[in-house]
Amino acid sequence: MLFTHFVGVDVSKDTLDFAVVVSNKVLFHQQVSNDKKGITQFLKELRKQTKVNLVDCLFCLEFTGIYNNPLLNALYQKASIWVERAAHIRDSLGLCRGKTDKLDAKRIALFAYKNREDARLWAPPRQVISQLDRLTAQRARLMKAIKLLKTPLTNTEGFISKEDRNANQQACSHSLKALKADLKATDKSIAAVIESDPELKHLFERVTSIKGISQTTAVEVIITTNEFKSITDPKKYACYAGVVPFEHSSGQRKGKPKVSQMANKKAATAWSNPYST
Repeated sequence: MLFTHFVGVDVSKDTLDFAVVVSNKVLFHQQVSNDKKGITQFLKELRKQTKVNLVDCLFCLEFTGIYNNPLLNALYQKASIWVERAAHIRDSLGLCRGKTDKLDAKRIALFAYKNREDARLWAPPRQVISQLDRLTAQRARLMKAIKLLKTPLTNTEGFISKEDRNANQQACSHSLKALKADLKATDKSIAAVIESDPELKHLFERVTSIKGISQTTAVEVIITTNEFKSITDPKKYACYAGVVPFEHSSGQRKGKPKVSQMANKKAATAWSNPYST
């Protein structure tokens, strides 16, 4: 689709910074509140200054989780939306000096204009996928909390007395027991969500039929590909998940192949231990 106007949006919890670009030139910038009232205010200003129809606009923003929701809800089915990872936008722009919300909005708009032919339009995931995403985020927090409590208990052996070790273990025992119970309940909830949706259940069974793919890894793949709708190429997903090493060499110097730092860290973690439950 051909777009005439490119709108970069810098999203924060309280504000939205909009920058409008036409033919690689910034027309104007406006900051509004991150809510329905603020978004309506900007759209009125956009029509006033440009007379453009929303269908001719490409709105580009970085992925910032739930802070994107007011704008996504307001624009979906009215305008084209491109949600891109911050690392991709940052690395594509080269050397940049200074950082403000206004500058970031302009840079995102220019990124959208220059890369318009590669735009990947956003489509909302089904409600069941959003529910899975919330549950996996909850599971990750629980795993992190459990690791945080267990690490001092395992790393002090040989450095403090047995009595002190036992005291530490006793102090954390109730918390660890509760966290593990919450983790077990979360895993049951994830399984129940999958079981409740025939389409999702079928997809999950196909993914876990691959030897070594656990429930955790399968769910992460389904979420990050939006049920294989947003990413359909296996090679692209492997790069996205950070499991493909790239060569780093120059002249006679041969560097060790490494995975890209632009990979999705959450997906990479799931693939780093595919046998985890």
